[in-house]
Amino acid sequence: MTTNRHEALGLTDEQALDMFKTMLLARRVDERMWLLNRAGKIPFVISCQGQEAAQVGASFAMNRDLDYVAPYYRDLGIVLAFGMTTKDLMLSGFAKAEDPNSGGRQMPGHFGQKKNRILTGSSPVTTQLPHAVGVALAAKMERKDIVALTTLGEGSSNQGDFHEGLNFAGVHKLPVITMVENNKYAISVPIEKQLATEKVSDRGVAYGMPGYTVDGNNPLDVYEAVKAARERAANGEGPTLIEAITDRFTAHSSDDNDSLYRKSGEVEEAKKKDSIITFAAYLKEHDILTDDIEKKMNEDIASIVNEATDYAENAPYAQPESALNYVYEQ
Repeated sequence: MTTNRHEALGLTDEQALDMFKTMLLARRVDERMWLLNRAGKIPFVISCQGQEAAQVGASFAMNRDLDYVAPYYRDLGIVLAFGMTTKDLMLSGFAKAEDPNSGGRQMPGHFGQKKNRILTGSSPVTTQLPHAVGVALAAKMERKDIVALTTLGEGSSNQGDFHEGLNFAGVHKLPVITMVENNKYAISVPIEKQLATEKVSDRGVAYGMPGYTVDGNNPLDVYEAVKAARERAANGEGPTLIEAITDRFTAHSSDDNDSLYRKSGEVEEAKKKDSIITFAAYLKEHDILTDDIEKKMNEDIASIVNEATDYAENAPYAQPESALNYVYEQ
């Protein structure tokens, strides 16, 4: 009997199915947020569509009971995999007081949830990378089996924080994994105008760490790379740079018009590699996902998204005077 790919990587059928369900949930939450935005109910969306495989594949390779993650603004798949709920995300989209990220004080995509070890993000891109390196430094100093994962877009790999964070991590052999979700656009700037190297992963050697480029549309490829990187980090061998090549199916954000800089048909071509479709096909080929299971999964997710939307829309906004909380010592 031939071993299936996921089994060879140490994943059970149930875990593989859970990966798919988390990817699908991220897609459906994102799609609902776009509808709410276009209906004038939420002010801003920055999308994960097309990048779910990289996000969920990486998350499942981490120890989600111990490890820390410093995600970037597109990472719905990561924060859902680490324990954030659909309700949490909808409260953030509607900017309500119960939003766990910022109490409705920050735009969506600025994730942060202490109980799930999701480091709070900041608006300037790439600032999360030194934060993840800091967690890795603390883990090494305290001799704890904790690995930090940080993610960013390939545009962020050209910022000073990328150099400083990776250089420090490399010098001190810290247990941190940096995954670049390369969707080939830094807002409107294409990859060929961002990098002089062929691949982002080529930069790893300069920081004293291995660099790998993987198919970011295949969650099992990403899982394999991140799992190996985590083992390497846990064994005291230091950091790893991973580049996941993926695609962005939407404009940069709900305020962007990508038809001004993308060729006609580019997104349609990218959607032929949609991981939601291709991973579902893999699971069906190996009798893990059936049409009935998929139908029930979609119904369950629709119910979760509807309930979260209704709850968040009707939840109260923060009281104006609460803006003074946590500014001065009470």
